[in-house]
Amino acid sequence: MCGILCYLGKRQALPILLEGLRKLEYRGYDSSGLALAENGKVFCQRAVGKIQALENSLAGVQWKGSSGIAHTRWATHGKPSEANAHPHADCRERIFVIHNGIIENFQSLKKTLLERGHQFRSETDSEVLVHLIEEHYQGDLVEAVRDALGLVEGTYGIGVLSAENPQEIVVARKGSPLILGIGEDEIFAASDVSALVSHTKEVIYLQDEDVAVIHPGGYELSNLHSDSILRQTQKVDWDVAAAEKQGFSHFMLKEIFEQPEAVENAMRGRLIEEEGISKLGGLNGVHDEFLEMERLIILSMGTSYYAALLGRYIIETCTDIAVEVDLASEFRYRKLNMKEGTTVLAISQSGETADTLAAVQEAKRKGALVLGLVNVVGSSIARETDAGVYNHAGPEIGVASTKAFISQLTILYLMTLALARHQQMSLSEGQAFIAGLKLIPDKIRRILDSTSKIEAIARRYHGYKNFLYLGRKFNYPIALEGALKLKEISYIHAEGYAAGEMKHGPIALIDKNFPSVCLAPRDSAYEKMVSNIQEVKARNGPVLCIGTEGDTELQKICDDFIEVPATDEILQPLLMVVPLQLLAYYIARENGCEIDQPRNLAKSVTVE
Repeated sequence: MCGILCYLGKRQALPILLEGLRKLEYRGYDSSGLALAENGKVFCQRAVGKIQALENSLAGVQWKGSSGIAHTRWATHGKPSEANAHPHADCRERIFVIHNGIIENFQSLKKTLLERGHQFRSETDSEVLVHLIEEHYQGDLVEAVRDALGLVEGTYGIGVLSAENPQEIVVARKGSPLILGIGEDEIFAASDVSALVSHTKEVIYLQDEDVAVIHPGGYELSNLHSDSILRQTQKVDWDVAAAEKQGFSHFMLKEIFEQPEAVENAMRGRLIEEEGISKLGGLNGVHDEFLEMERLIILSMGTSYYAALLGRYIIETCTDIAVEVDLASEFRYRKLNMKEGTTVLAISQSGETADTLAAVQEAKRKGALVLGLVNVVGSSIARETDAGVYNHAGPEIGVASTKAFISQLTILYLMTLALARHQQMSLSEGQAFIAGLKLIPDKIRRILDSTSKIEAIARRYHGYKNFLYLGRKFNYPIALEGALKLKEISYIHAEGYAAGEMKHGPIALIDKNFPSVCLAPRDSAYEKMVSNIQEVKARNGPVLCIGTEGDTELQKICDDFIEVPATDEILQPLLMVVPLQLLAYYIARENGCEIDQPRNLAKSVTVE
């Protein structure tokens, strides 16, 4: 959730840290702060609110130190306040700590530290870390950090700076992402590569219980037991421009417009048209087990969960495989029956979602083959799973996921094709499936060419306080996703329902002030959707329909109509979701909402 950044090199640290915090702000924006070492002292500044508030508080400051740590916070323990902002200092204000994660046993640790005379200034769980380090400090900072972390239960990604040795920063991780950036005569550490790519593309993804000491000569890696370790340096495969708005007013809008490329990138090199098959290189090591699975459990959270729901529909439609979908946060509470032939697929944009990672670990304990579908190379889930597939969607900065979702869907279609061709799907059917998929990017571009109409519709609907989203079959998960998008960025109450459920309760809500967004393409559920629309209209409910272009009959019974190009029924969700994303975006913009950084949310949920 929170964003952390450390720098040690020859340049002035202050502008580098502020620039990095701006890149990390989507991870949390309740408060922020930084600490810089200069001339044997550590200067610390914190502020409530977004990074701009911190920058304003630093106006006129001339700190020239070349080492420092910085943090942007998403509150877990303690309300947003300057006292609860990071960095936290020890009693003598000589040691400073930034932390991403949750210390689960902080109450008992704090009680012990208070009894030993330590003075706490915040309500946070994180502050116990700096006092634990102070308690164990005997002149060796890294040993004090190891001793402190040995007492901690929970998750952490930390950076530690001491006035005693300002040319040394200690970082460590367990359950929260942390990446070293290797520059020329300078070292970085951050919770996301977006803060690093403007300075270096050479990175090391730290693993759980790794400890790194950063100093002018480079870095040293070890574990909590003081054993030296080696980690491979990797190269980031996207550039700075990918993490910039490039003329768009918001990252979310930019990422919606990047979706044709996201679909193309997900398919690139993975389709063999003459054979009517897909080939996913990341699954080569488990190829036979993947194709022979009898049962699939898909684990995910949030938007990824709705991708998983659609995955169930399309895999069960095309194969004989039984598919279950679980919220990762609830998976561990069930009595699991991992019979032979069971495969688990974890879906996560960041690859760091705490609940999904914990569910992956539980599935592995039960002996299942565990696969991953993630966007971030080197992420925890990518390392923890037996094999997997990368989205290659590039960085997604907007908190509300768009292009990562459509990329996840695309890869689920590719997985379905691989499994189906191994079963009953014929060569010609496989070739037709591929042909339909390859037309999707240009059809999305056609939808994006009609944004002005969706923008006008948003102006008519932005004043409503409640929405109902209805869909059937393949478009039921898309209705759920459309409602989530509206909730996330406009703060308008919206509920997604299977249209057949409407008469079992939700229809009681319908009146002239409660619009319904109905997904009604020309498919096998079309007639039933039209009946549902008529039921809403009979109760004076406004209806906005998303339907197939040229459907004049549907237009007649709707108050407003957004058309999408025709495609195979099973592929319709790839098109139907785009107008819903745009509708949510334009409604939020009309209402003056913080679209890229909606309240109370953060991009990567790294705490449970």
